[in-house]
This record gives sequence, structure tokens and C-alpha cells, in this order.
Amino acid sequence: MSSASATGFGWIAIVRLGLVQAAIGAIVMLATSLLNRVMVVEYALAAAIPAGLVAWHYAVQLARPLWGHGSDRGRKRTPWIGGGMAVLAGGALLAVRATTLMPQSALLGGALAVAAFAMIGFGVGAAGTSMLALLASGVRPERRAAAAAVTWTMMIAGIVIAAGVAGAMLDPFSEARLATVASSIALAALGIALIAIWRLEPATSVDFSEKQRHDAPGFAEALREIMQETAARRFTVLIFVSMLAYSMQDLILEPFAGLVFAMTPGESTSLSGLQHGGVLIGMIVAGVGGSAFAGRLPTDLRLWIVAGCTGSGLALAGLAMAAVAGPGWPLTANVFALGFCNGVFAVSAIGAMMGLAGAGEKTREGVRMGVWGAAQAIAFGLGGLTGALGVDIARRVAGQDGAAFQLIFAIEACLFILAAVLAVQATVGAQHTSRGVARA
Repeated sequence: MSSASATGFGWIAIVRLGLVQAAIGAIVMLATSLLNRVMVVEYALAAAIPAGLVAWHYAVQLARPLWGHGSDRGRKRTPWIGGGMAVLAGGALLAVRATTLMPQSALLGGALAVAAFAMIGFGVGAAGTSMLALLASGVRPERRAAAAAVTWTMMIAGIVIAAGVAGAMLDPFSEARLATVASSIALAALGIALIAIWRLEPATSVDFSEKQRHDAPGFAEALREIMQETAARRFTVLIFVSMLAYSMQDLILEPFAGLVFAMTPGESTSLSGLQHGGVLIGMIVAGVGGSAFAGRLPTDLRLWIVAGCTGSGLALAGLAMAAVAGPGWPLTANVFALGFCNGVFAVSAIGAMMGLAGAGEKTREGVRMGVWGAAQAIAFGLGGLTGALGVDIARRVAGQDGAAFQLIFAIEACLFILAAVLAVQATVGAQHTSRGVARA
């Protein structure tokens, strides 16, 4: 057992890994938010182009298990984190260049954009998976929920700070200013991440021995072991279903507020900010609560997942009713409740993920985190696209905005309730496993 497993990460080490998450969030914001707007608004490109590129960067992340397996078989995870961050930053800079080329040469700009977003997907997958594997191997069970809350709160903070800086510095817009701002943010984030991981791993973990490296199973064998474990298999399905429900409302909440509640762009943006505020508070509550009760129940984090999923389903059911009720419905309270429950679910799921990551007989944390990261990436890519397309199709068929949004919100609510049921099954399975181990 490594010293990280024996003594656990201190809070400073957890915060340092949180800085890596913040850096990832800041750079991804450039590609998925800033460039999305620039392509559609400033360059008048079809909205399907940035949407397709974002979906492509999620598709690339299907290779997360392979990258996690690579970090498992290496001596250190730090090179995978640092290398992934470098590729991510380079991909973001190339994406900016591709964006500015598209109006002049659609073919060259498009080809560069595809390559750039492939680099972004690779960088996020390699750095993020290895960072989570390092965190999972180094955090004591009673700290997992709090560690998840710290790192994910810092990721959101990174997104908010980068968006605020970019927004303040981009006006008046020009290609040169875009390149300068994007380069500054990407390079600053890369520098922060590299400084954060500098000499972190040797202080908290022991190098893999040669025997550990050679005894690590091959990639196919590692995947087979994970899929043969009932708990791991159920958790993979849980992650996919819950993240699909989680991401379906991302692209439709603000249009819903505008079309059904006649909110202005500023008002709908404020509503989205309220939702993210609820997410942060939910993360903090789950992080503190999950850590406070850690160890008293073998499955306490999964119970938080059940509560978060159930609450999210009820909040989405409320939005489905709001789509018909229209103005007069307590929309702000409803959206805040959705964000709060989403935050509770997200942190508890990540905490439980870290707990299961070290449960393999042969497989290590990297490939397991990679499998669940790939499930999450597929769900996010499908969720955003399905939600937006579903609303468009329903609006055409029903001829009413309220009825269209009601249908999609109701589907999301059902998915979250299904996720809660899956979490209960995972809890029961974990209890049976614990009893079997105790009897043995």
C-alpha cells in the first residue's frame, strides 16, 4: 500500500489538485462557450458547427479508459496530468486559430477545428482521468465527499473567473484581441496546473514497484474485470443515466425562460446564474454532510446520490408543470432547487466513484476512472444534443412552446428517478458485498 493510501492527502494537496480542475475548466470554457458564441454571432456560422465540434471532443474522450490504463502502468500519474494539460492548452489555441480561419477558408478552418477539438478531448481525458485516479488513491474514505466538493467547486470557480476575464477583455471584439485573451487564459491555466502538481505526487505516494507494473493486467483484461463486477457495472449505468438527465437541460433552460416566461436575455442569464449558485451550495452541503457521516454507514454516499437524483427529478417535474402554468409559477425557486439537488448528486456521485475506483482485485484507479469518465462523456454529448433536438422536434409537432418543453422536462425527470432506483440497487449490492466480506 502506498503512503497516500495509508495516510491520505492533506487539504493542501486536495486544493492543489483542485487547481488542476480549475485550470481544466478555464480552458474548456474557451472552446465550448467563448468560441461557440464567436462562431455563431461574430462569424455568423451555423450553430450546428460548434455543437458538432463540442460533440466531437466528447467522442474523443471515449478513449479515457485507455489513457487511465496507461497511467496505471506508468511509474507516475503526474506526467499524464501535465502532458494532458499541455495538449489541452495547445488544442484551445489551435481552436482559436481555426475559428478565425473559417470565414476565409471553410475547408482549412474546419480541418484545423476538428484537429483542435480532438486535442481538447484528449487533453481533458488524459489530465482529468489521471488527476481523479491520483485523488482517489490518496484520499481517505471519510474525506472523499469533501474532496469532491473542493475540486468541483474549484473547477466551477475556474470557469467563472476565466469567463469574467474574457468578457472584460474582449470588448471591442477583434481577431487579434481574441487571440491575445485566449492565449493568456490558456497559458495561465497551464502554468497554474503545472505549478500545482510540481512535486506533489512524490510527497504523497510511493513509486510503483517493477512488480506492480508488470503484474498490472492488460487493457482488455482490465475492462473485462470491471464489467464482471456487479457493483462497477451498475455504477457505470448509473453514471450514464444520471449524467444524461443532468446534461439534457443545459441548452434549453434559458430558451425555456425566454419563450415561456418572456424573460429578457439578461433575466434568463441571471436565472442560469441562480441555478449554478444552487449547484455550488448543493456541492458544499453534500461535501460537508457526506464527510460528517462517512464511515457510519457503508453506503452513505450512495444515499446522498439517491437524495440528489430524487430531488432533481422532482424539481424537473416542477419545471414540466411550469411549462404549462407559465408566468406566476415560482420559477426562480424551482430552478434554484434543481441546481441544489444537481450539486448534491454530482459531489456524492464523484465521492462514491473515488471509493469504487480502488476496489478492483487487479485493476487500478486509472482504468476505472476512465470507464466512468467515458460513460459521463457519452452522456454529456448525447444529453445536450438530445435536449436541444427534442425541444425543436416537439415544438414543430405540438405547435406550442409550453407543451414541447413540458415533454422534455418530463423525460429528464423520469431519467433522474430511474437513476435514483439504480442508486438504490447499487446500495443494496454494496451492502451484500460488505456482508459477504465480513462473513469471509
